[in-house]
Amino acid sequence: MQARTPKSAVLATLVALLAPALSQAYDHAPDLPTVTTALSPLPKFPVPDVTSLKTKSAKLVDEEAFREKDVWGRIRSGYAIPDVNNDLVAKHVNWYATRPDYIARTTARASLYLFHVVSELEKRGMPTELALLPFIESAFNPNALSNANAAGIWQFVPGTGRDFNLKQDAFKDERRGILASTDAALTYLQRLYDMFGDWQLALAAYNWGEGSVQKAIKRNQAAGKPTDFESLADLMPAETRNYVPKLQAVKNIVANPQQYGLSLPVIDNSPYFTAVDKTSDIDLTVAAHLAELSVDEFKALNPQFKRPVIVGGEDTKILLPKENAEKFHLNLAQWTKELSTWSTHKITSARESIRSLASRFHTSPEVIRQANNIPQNSVLKAGSTILVPKISASAGDITPDVADTANVAYETERASAKPAKGYKLVKARVHHDSNKKHRKAN
Repeated sequence: MQARTPKSAVLATLVALLAPALSQAYDHAPDLPTVTTALSPLPKFPVPDVTSLKTKSAKLVDEEAFREKDVWGRIRSGYAIPDVNNDLVAKHVNWYATRPDYIARTTARASLYLFHVVSELEKRGMPTELALLPFIESAFNPNALSNANAAGIWQFVPGTGRDFNLKQDAFKDERRGILASTDAALTYLQRLYDMFGDWQLALAAYNWGEGSVQKAIKRNQAAGKPTDFESLADLMPAETRNYVPKLQAVKNIVANPQQYGLSLPVIDNSPYFTAVDKTSDIDLTVAAHLAELSVDEFKALNPQFKRPVIVGGEDTKILLPKENAEKFHLNLAQWTKELSTWSTHKITSARESIRSLASRFHTSPEVIRQANNIPQNSVLKAGSTILVPKISASAGDITPDVADTANVAYETERASAKPAKGYKLVKARVHHDSNKKHRKAN
């Protein structure tokens, strides 16, 4: 991986403590054992071990990063992927530069997540312009869904998401979750770089697949041609051929937005959100209320939750802006109502209609349909597990086993079973004097 971290402070420390020969040895062998013999002309000072030096170096890098007032500055200072300069880059720069409204919307969404992404890249020693990749993938929209069913800001397809332990079940899709998907994406990108030894090829493989890039490399090798990104571009589909130039275009704009008549919002160089533990099942609307956030604001940080209730074990986290996390804990301590108004019910017979279910659970068919995203004129298939309102105060949380295996399948007279997708935010109960439909807040 290419070096990108300023080394002046670290080198000054090494020169002051070590003889030049040892400094050179350290640079080329970072895993040397602890040095125990002091070297002249500094006999009174013990020579620190390599682990200590690495720790000090990491701290200095950390401190340097936090001297930046703006996250954009941290990104610029960590650019480490070789530049591309061709007609495609110029084309994409012009496209972005002539769409200031698009840039404004995308960077506004990015402002919630960039500090976290950049910090994770720096921890791993990866080029910081990779933090701009969701700009290309999803415009930083965690709810983005492609025609290939790729989801989240990093656009994982279901299979690759499972390869990187991103849970996808009836209640949660971690491809959309900021923490899990970012960790998976950076792990994947690093693996691709280790495979190809080149960040541009790693990016091409992220978009096209490592197998496709490997085949293109072998084809050029057999023809005696170079195997760098631009030499392979003619073998790539148009989307991949434009992928690295698009990232380069965004890099150029972030490096000097004024040159293109654009401005970027100031993103404070401090964490925007923090993670809080989910103690028990909690309705999404209740969680937003306790945090004193709108449902849309809550969902922007927690897009992985697909249903009106947040379930899961002790490892389930909720992300909140730092100041709202404090409000959440204070309000939770004083909350006297139920946290969750939902339970589950397993369909054992196709004769169990939604109307009869609604009657049994004291609600309306529309509430059942919206909570489980069941179309009109559809019949639930036996074996489905659906959300229903709690009708007993003694009903406990939805168990992790149920959450992991729950599946909603339905059919019409002319259609086969289909998995339910997405969700509508609804209240579990309907007042007897109200026939109003409960719809998702937009």
